[in-house]
Amino acid sequence: MNDIKIGWGEESIVPEGRKVNLAGQFFERISDTVETPIAVTALAIESGDEAVIFCACDLVAVGKEFIERIRGKLKDEKGLPADKIIVSAIHTHTAPSFKDSVDAITATSSLAILTSLMPNAKYEALVSYSGSDLLAGEEAAEFIAERAAKAIKAAWNSRSAGSYAAGFGRAAIGMNRRVCYSDGSAKMWGNTDTATFTELEAGNDSGIELLYTFDDNKKLTGVIANVACPAQVLEHRSFISSDYFGKVKRNLRKIYGDSVNLLGIVSPAGDQCPRDMIRWVEPETPIDDPNIIRNNVTVRKADPSMFDIKGCELVARRITNEIVYAYENIEDGDYVAEAELIHKNLTIDMPLRRVTPAQLENATRAIKEFAKEIGDKPLTFKETAAMHVHAGTILRGKLQETVDVIPIEVHVLKLGSIAFATNPYELFLDYGNQMRARSKASQTFLIQLACGCVGYLPTEKEEQGSHYSAYVSSGTAGHEGGDLLVRKTVAEINEMF
Repeated sequence: MNDIKIGWGEESIVPEGRKVNLAGQFFERISDTVETPIAVTALAIESGDEAVIFCACDLVAVGKEFIERIRGKLKDEKGLPADKIIVSAIHTHTAPSFKDSVDAITATSSLAILTSLMPNAKYEALVSYSGSDLLAGEEAAEFIAERAAKAIKAAWNSRSAGSYAAGFGRAAIGMNRRVCYSDGSAKMWGNTDTATFTELEAGNDSGIELLYTFDDNKKLTGVIANVACPAQVLEHRSFISSDYFGKVKRNLRKIYGDSVNLLGIVSPAGDQCPRDMIRWVEPETPIDDPNIIRNNVTVRKADPSMFDIKGCELVARRITNEIVYAYENIEDGDYVAEAELIHKNLTIDMPLRRVTPAQLENATRAIKEFAKEIGDKPLTFKETAAMHVHAGTILRGKLQETVDVIPIEVHVLKLGSIAFATNPYELFLDYGNQMRARSKASQTFLIQLACGCVGYLPTEKEEQGSHYSAYVSSGTAGHEGGDLLVRKTVAEINEMF
């Protein structure tokens, strides 16, 4: 058995004095202020000859090319194992858009398809800000990658003898956001106040996997919190924010001191959101999203709006309370200072989800018909979003002529009795539940949107329900790939145990 060494690092990625185009919607949102600071946080763990370095980013996503950019900045760091670096995103929609934020295969612009089929449409309204104070594209990617590399280096160089203790919390944070109807269809953000509503498409996971780290005097140095809900309470707003994870970190530092770190990681939650679709509560201020609009909404006695700061603070308080409670219940026998660490960096060839000739024909026809209707009028958010799925279908048809599989990077770890496993998808909850239920580890931390970003990965049921997040164009893999990912991940975990 080997002694554990632990190190932390954190760097701000707030673009001081600069504006950014906020990522995560189909229209331009230029930042006007900083609501909660955004950062990159790194945690290095070493045991014997093995190591892992986590780097959680307050970003919407981190593409494979971006991760290689970070690793490239660290290639000359003596002893730092670049292939052991796991970079993930909390999926906040209030952080900078930047080059390589998603994988190239996912980033291929549907705008090219739209412009070829709709040559007279005006796109200027969708991207209009070009001030010299805008941090974007290559410059933004370099800025964030440099900060991430600095945090990773700090974590690696500060590692020293320490220990960890496992914990567990439970709080209602993530809820299913796909609504099913009596005709067999489903819709993300669908209205449940209708006689045709039958059920939410899947469940939720209120469990919070927790891991506490300590120095050699058993002083708390940080917490890993694994929550099955993306950090997107504030996703439509026009300020920079690390959403609920940033507020949890602030809360913990008020209690335990500014030296305590938080590594926020998101479990499979591609079909989850922080909102109760049954007890719908309207946003406090208007939101430019046609999927959110409701008419004659019944006022409910429920949570505050989970589109606004008050709701975000409540989410953070719920998570904070669980972290504090679990910490207070750590006993002397729970501290682990010696543990076996096994770390595998795998490549899995995932089958490409394909479109049919009929789907291609329908997509092309839909865009051409819409082009006649729209003429030379400026495109709105709603119109662009409606055509996005059809453009994506056409792009998939072109891609599948030359590509059979999409290779993805997956990390699987054993730390004592605990397992970690990553994936680069907005992976639907059911897959994560299958992995956890079949894992032989005492606790299984799962990290989505890690070491790449290749879209949503829905289940077969959710593919049949269709709509955004389950369309063919919403992700590179389908349920056959999801089943393969579960089998491979479970087999790798259980082989270690």
